[in-house]
Amino acid sequence: METVTVSSKYQVVIPEKVRQANRIRPGDKMAILVKHGVLHLVPVRPFGKSKGMFRGLEMDLGDLRDHTDRV
Repeated sequence: METVTVSSKYQVVIPEKVRQANRIRPGDKMAILVKHGVLHLVPVRPFGKSKGMFRGLEMDLGDLRDHTDRV
């Protein structure tokens, strides 16, 4: 478990191991979720960069909606 210190400006540094493992780069956006008093930092990535996130999963995007769903 990595620990960080909050600066006087309420800033924290994400440890190098965590940045590398999660491919976090300078300028990346992070969403902060709070659940039951626990802070979760979640990288916000454009949809296009999410492609290939689930390796090995083959998906035909044409079958996402049933034809009866369309207006």
